[in-house]
Amino acid sequence: MKIRGLSRNVIILGWVSLLNDMASEMLYPVIPIFITKTLGASAELLGLIEGVAEGGGSILRWLTGLFSDRFRRRKPFVVWGYFLSALAKPVIGTAKYTGGWPLILAGRVGDRIGKAIRTSPRDALIADSTDPLHRGLAFGFHRMMDTIGAIAGPLSLLAILTFWPKFPLAWIFFVAIVPGLASVAVAAVAVEDPFHEPTASKAPPRLWQSHSSSFWLFILAMAVFAIGNSADSFLILRSTNLGLGFRGVILAYALFSAVFAATATQLGRLSDRIGRKPVIIAGWLVFAGVYLGFSAARSSAEVWGLFAVYGLYQSLTDGVTKAMIADVVEPHQRGGAIGLFYTVTGVCQIAANLITGRLWNVWLLNHHLQAGLLTGAIAAIVAIPVLAIVRARSAAAG
Repeated sequence: MKIRGLSRNVIILGWVSLLNDMASEMLYPVIPIFITKTLGASAELLGLIEGVAEGGGSILRWLTGLFSDRFRRRKPFVVWGYFLSALAKPVIGTAKYTGGWPLILAGRVGDRIGKAIRTSPRDALIADSTDPLHRGLAFGFHRMMDTIGAIAGPLSLLAILTFWPKFPLAWIFFVAIVPGLASVAVAAVAVEDPFHEPTASKAPPRLWQSHSSSFWLFILAMAVFAIGNSADSFLILRSTNLGLGFRGVILAYALFSAVFAATATQLGRLSDRIGRKPVIIAGWLVFAGVYLGFSAARSSAEVWGLFAVYGLYQSLTDGVTKAMIADVVEPHQRGGAIGLFYTVTGVCQIAANLITGRLWNVWLLNHHLQAGLLTGAIAAIVAIPVLAIVRARSAAAG
């Protein structure tokens, strides 16, 4: 596979993410149903588990980014992070037979810690391996490959349940370890650490980094947005509450991923041409519309369109956000800056999940708007003017 503007490293990391996401997304539609239906837990407990899992590794994302800058090495963090995530998945399935929801929490935290270890160094590695003029393209391609795996995962799950209708739901977590370990093998064998130019003083970069006011303003905008960006598990749970069956949920989530995969590369390339901010702001407007739609939905038929549009939000923001960080910080600070972004948004998402779980059974306007999801739409709108005043260098400026 050769695409103009993409390095060998970026393409290989795309395949690594495809395999890992195949494993992760095979489980993602299952987890909220497994917790609330199989184990009989509440939506509030689901919010606690997802909040702790997503936020628990947040500080670690910052630290691993900082250390990858300090040591000028990204690959070891990438390989070990994928390895830990692969091993954590069967732990969740074991909860059906022993341990209950605390074991699910342990498995989810382990999986997210693995993600925390690898994500900042991996994104910095993508930036390190890419010409600034193609940075949006590179992150968009990576998100496309990641999302192809996110499509393959649920469809693999659906195939298993179609051919083996009585296949125990808990066993899916053990099946997922196979593509998970395959991603580890590809990363260990094929990914390379590019040469890192020493800083002007030739000393290793400091762990404590200073950044421009543009970067801090960008972080503030992302924090405001993240306060309303609860886990997708709530959208899945809302879909089941509207009457969408288990297989329907899997297919709707696959549709979301298909739209994401189909548009991520081109929208990343678009951000190289017109700038990151307009693309991200468009994504946040789409997000607000989707969360308002889920809040007000009255039938399962609406879920399909909402998940399709939600895929467009992801492709407008996911890779472009990280490309913008690379635009506003120095090259030797990329790992730490991306890690700090993940840390701040992760902590805010703990609050988002707890708020959404707490407000899950609260309705407004005579039972017409679900309050938990409505908060996400409001947070996205509030964040837009903050992002609008961020000043960023052009891609051409490096």
